[in-house]
This record gives sequence, C-alpha cells and structure tokens, in this order.
Amino acid sequence: MHTLTFRQAGQADAQAITALVNEAYTPYIARIGKPPAPMLEDYGQVIAQSEVYVALQQAQVVGVLVMGRADGDMLLVNVAVLPSCKGQGIGKALLQLCERHARQAGCEAIRLYTHERMTENLAIYRKQGFEETHRAHEHGFARVFMRKVLTAAGE
Repeated sequence: MHTLTFRQAGQADAQAITALVNEAYTPYIARIGKPPAPMLEDYGQVIAQSEVYVALQQAQVVGVLVMGRADGDMLLVNVAVLPSCKGQGIGKALLQLCERHARQAGCEAIRLYTHERMTENLAIYRKQGFEETHRAHEHGFARVFMRKVLTAAGE
C-alpha cells in the first residue's frame, strides 16, 4: 500500500482530474442512460471556482474532492477515486478531509447529491453518517439529496 497524501489542486491537475473522473464515472453511463454530471465539467474552471483537493499515491492523482460553501453548509460536489484504487479507503479519507474543512469553515452540515441509480454511493454515504433529505429531478438527473449534521466534538 502506498502512502496517501492530499493537496489542493492546481491548474496543472485539471487533465489528470478529468481523466480520473471519466474513468470513475464511465461505468454509470449505461445504468443512467447518459454521462453523469461530473463528466460534463471543465475541471480547469472547477479548480478556479471551487475548493478542489487531490489524493496522491506517489505522484499519481488517485482521488479527487470538489467542495464549496452553500448557505452555511459545505456542499460536497464530487468525490471520485480511480477504479484501480478502490477499496483502499481513499474515498473515506476524502470524505474525512471534506468534514475537516467543513468544521474549520464553521459549517453546520455537509450536503451532497448523487444519482438515485448510483446505489453503491448511497450505501457509502449512509455508512459515513449522511441521511437522505429528499429526491428530485434536476438538470435531467434523478437525484438523491443527503445531509450530514456535524456534531460539535466530531463524534
């Protein structure tokens, strides 16, 4: 197992992030009938406008976290892991990084949404303490909205 490190993403990471996102989300295209929303993003623009962190093993980008403030909460926009690196705890570590940033920013909670057919993600988020708040169709996607309230002591 390689050592995992994190750093804020820069413009030089845009190409690696795009490749990682495309690889991570391609399996969902057949299931939902079109490319998932994260595959439609311009990651150069995302890096310029959001808080983006990469997880690295040696010099390789193996995970990405995109987040931003929204109405007092932290919005977890995207978390993705290179398929060849799944099962190593990288996604969990990125979720924990998001939680630390949310606490430091004084946020009450973390919010996210995922596609209702990405059932593995729903299970992962529930295991990490997220609760479903509602479901809605937005921008042509059937989304499940979830929220995790941050406790004061970080229990």
